[in-house]
Amino acid sequence: MSTTAAKSGSATNPGVVCDLKLEVVTIPVSDVDRAKEFYQRLGWRLDADIARGEHFRAVQFTPTHSSCSIAFGMGLTTAEPGSAKRLLLVVTDIEEARNSLANCGIDVSEVFHLDGGRVPGPDPERRSYQSYAAFQDPDGNEWQLQEITSRLPGREWKD
Repeated sequence: MSTTAAKSGSATNPGVVCDLKLEVVTIPVSDVDRAKEFYQRLGWRLDADIARGEHFRAVQFTPTHSSCSIAFGMGLTTAEPGSAKRLLLVVTDIEEARNSLANCGIDVSEVFHLDGGRVPGPDPERRSYQSYAAFQDPDGNEWQLQEITSRLPGREWKD
């Protein structure tokens, strides 16, 4: 499907016209307390830690200034711990964000860009959407920092 064909609200694809906001993404973990300690170390806001009986616990964190949170716990998902890959965290300065994580004791990759595979260093032209750094939580769920300094046309919602 082309980008043009996927646009909602077109004459051929009216799409959903009400607001839909991605609020929470559930990630699978094997040890809730270990995961909670890791995400607290990132400095993310703890929104909830709710336990109901022996088989249900939901922990929710929100990355700094994000509109979308993550949730993990017991009884939330049947996905294998560590199976969430390429969870993107958008940053305006890839080097600063990478250093901030490293200073928190997070094992984060060096900055890289994609050119037929991972190439060391930021995008040579510092284009938006092209520079990354990656880290994993204790279960292996993979997060990527992605540098975006200006959005491509059509990638912002108009009010």
